[in-house]
Order: sequence, then structure tokens, then C-alpha cells
Amino acid sequence: MIIEGKKIAEEILGGLKKEVKPQRFLAGILIGDDPASLSFLEQKKRVAEELGVDFRIYKLAADLGNDGLREEVRKIAEHKTCGGALVELPLPDPLNRHYILNAIPREKDVDVLSERALGAFYVNRNPVLPPVAETTLEILKRVGFELKGKNVGVVGTGFLIGRPIVAWFMNRVGEIYVVHRGSDFSILKKADLVILGAGEPALIKPSFLKDGAGVIDFGYGKIDGKVTGDLDASESVSHLAFYTPVPGGAGPILIAKLFENFYKLNPQS
Repeated sequence: MIIEGKKIAEEILGGLKKEVKPQRFLAGILIGDDPASLSFLEQKKRVAEELGVDFRIYKLAADLGNDGLREEVRKIAEHKTCGGALVELPLPDPLNRHYILNAIPREKDVDVLSERALGAFYVNRNPVLPPVAETTLEILKRVGFELKGKNVGVVGTGFLIGRPIVAWFMNRVGEIYVVHRGSDFSILKKADLVILGAGEPALIKPSFLKDGAGVIDFGYGKIDGKVTGDLDASESVSHLAFYTPVPGGAGPILIAKLFENFYKLNPQS
């Protein structure tokens, strides 16, 4: 089964259109001039326009340094008419990601990336989940996948995908296998569900996975100019129960869930 992420995202956004639209704005902050990051922000802006949400893109120069950028992000996020803020990652080297993200108040952190929001999430006390966790939960509900007693493989230990996913799966599944580039992937043969977030195109061959496994691919990269995920879908995937293609799989759902978080953090605003 191929998971049609665009269709699922449209249904989520359709539900949001029936809710009271937040009157405060959502800030998308670009640090530096990476064209890929700007493209991702513009995708979010298009979704905001569909919802009628006031989405404002702020472009900040990387040479402001850690202190200057933290202060600018703080000013934007703490503005009384700002209902949510996100900093598009990755940041240019050698900027301190945590230091800058921590300028976003927890109650406005739609990405759940500041230390206060993450800390609350780790103890199940944050008002919203990281979009990657919400996306995973949405897909599993759609395919009727029961987590209890299942084994889960997570490929990639990064800040955006691997770490929050592993934290969310704790105490919800049988076993979790965490691997990364350079690991022995044979352990994945034991996994009923595999979450990919290494960001290395075609890293995982379908033959690495057992019959009937499900795959949620958050990876993103290019091979010969063609966008692809961590799963090498050029090989046969017929033995898998389901998988998310790249592009058009988990990505659109992820953006929809970010806006869902924005609505949750701004009830009846």
C-alpha cells in the first residue's frame, strides 16, 4: 500500500478549515540564504494561504551571530500578536541551534524543538506533539497498525526525526532498534515498522526489511537531480505492507500537522 500523503494532508487541512482560525500570526524564520530552506518555508506559506492563516516569513542574516539571532527570534516570537514561531532548519555553521531555538516560548513552539517544549514532551506534558510524532500516529491510524507488542526500527538519530520518534515510541512498543549510517542494518529484519530519517537517499534497500513490514520515510535527498527518500523505492517494495513515497508521502502530512499544532496552541484566538 502506498500512503497518499497529499490526500491525507488535504483531509487534515479540510478539518482545520471548519475550526475557528487563529487571529494571531505564525512566523517562519529563515536564517541565512539556503534556497532549500526558503523553498520549504514557501510551501508552508502556501498552506497558510489555503487556510487563511497570516504566515510571515522573516529573513535574518547569519552574520548576526548567536546572540544577535537569538534576540531577533525572541522579538518575533514574543510579539503579542504572534501565535506561533518556527525556525527553518538546518542552520548555517557554526551557529548554535539550541541556543537560538530556545528563544521561542514553549506555548508558541509549533515544531516542539526548544528545550522547554522538548522537555515537556519527554514527560508527556506538552500541549502538542512534535509534528513528526503526529504524522507517524496519523499514518498508523490510517492503516490500522497496532503498536502494542510490535518491534520498531528507527534509522537516523537526528534532532528532527530520530530522537523525538524514539522518545515517543518508548513504552508503546515491544522493542526499538536504533541504527544510523554505517550500522549493520540486519537488525531491521526484526522490525514490524521502520521509521526512516537519516537523510541519505536510497540508504535502505527493501531487501533489508522483512515481509509485511511498514515504512514511514521522512528522508529527503536527491540522486541525479531526482528527489528521493531513505528507502530505495527503485527496487521492488511489493513485500511491504505499506510505505510512504518521497515526495508526496510523509512530507505533506508533516506540514499539515504543524498547522494543526498552531491551531491547538491558539484555541479560539
